[in-house]
Amino acid sequence: MKKGFLLVLLTAIISGVSIFLNSFGVKGINPFIFTGMKNFIVGMLLLSIILSFKYFNELKNLKRKDWQDLILIGFIGGSIPFLLFFKGLQLINGVQAAFVHKTMVVWVVFLSMFLLKEKLDKKIVFGAMLLLTGNFLMLKLSSFDLSFGLLLVFLATVFWSFEIILSKKVLKRLSGNIVALGRMFFGALFISIFLISTGQISLVLDLGLSQIAWICLTSLFLLGYVMTFYNGLKLVSASSAVAILSLGSVITTILKLVFLDAVVSFSQITGMMLLVVGILVFTVTIENLKKFYSIFSTA
Repeated sequence: MKKGFLLVLLTAIISGVSIFLNSFGVKGINPFIFTGMKNFIVGMLLLSIILSFKYFNELKNLKRKDWQDLILIGFIGGSIPFLLFFKGLQLINGVQAAFVHKTMVVWVVFLSMFLLKEKLDKKIVFGAMLLLTGNFLMLKLSSFDLSFGLLLVFLATVFWSFEIILSKKVLKRLSGNIVALGRMFFGALFISIFLISTGQISLVLDLGLSQIAWICLTSLFLLGYVMTFYNGLKLVSASSAVAILSLGSVITTILKLVFLDAVVSFSQITGMMLLVVGILVFTVTIENLKKFYSIFSTA
């Protein structure tokens, strides 16, 4: 369990840095090409890792049901939501899109209760409220207009939520790296089909060296993200994993403050504190507190 929390915590750190870098890398690049290229590169890297190490036997012994689940994970997690999200992002304010995406913790908690039979208690409800309030303050959300773009972002968030639930089920019998491969490899395949059918695949040839460099750099962070997240998700509950990921927003804000001389308001500081408290509510148990107390009481 401890290893799982540490892995997802590392995912949150990688996510925070990656979002910061992606804000520079995506400039001047078709967002569908950007995400499609990253998914393809990560899929190939994961395949190379699996073929080179002990996971090859697991890949070789996959059953038909396993392949079906991996393809479905790639479809609902590695392709459709990316296309919906980036299209929605073109139509609405980025702050609104970010907040809707952060509501994922609510949908994962709800779906976990019905599809994974995870227990819902007051602690989880309280933690989810803290995370939502923290993100609201962090993002300085001043307005919220219902629109088609907002609907697309919401649908992308729901798709990702279902994918996490499905992945959690599949992780009971497959390793995190194999599930990550399914998400990225088949996700890239579906995005490629979309780019070909819409006539956008030729835009790959227009990429400059600096743009390719950004894609490669952010792909390495994405590789670290999926490897740590799915291996961590295998060991912790789905709702706790998504809650810990919220820490990524704090990391991104700190990086903006340090490198871009961003001004952080009192409300954003309050939001960061609420996010940290919300994550602790999800992850800290009475048993862990007792162990923590016993260590210091015997010191």
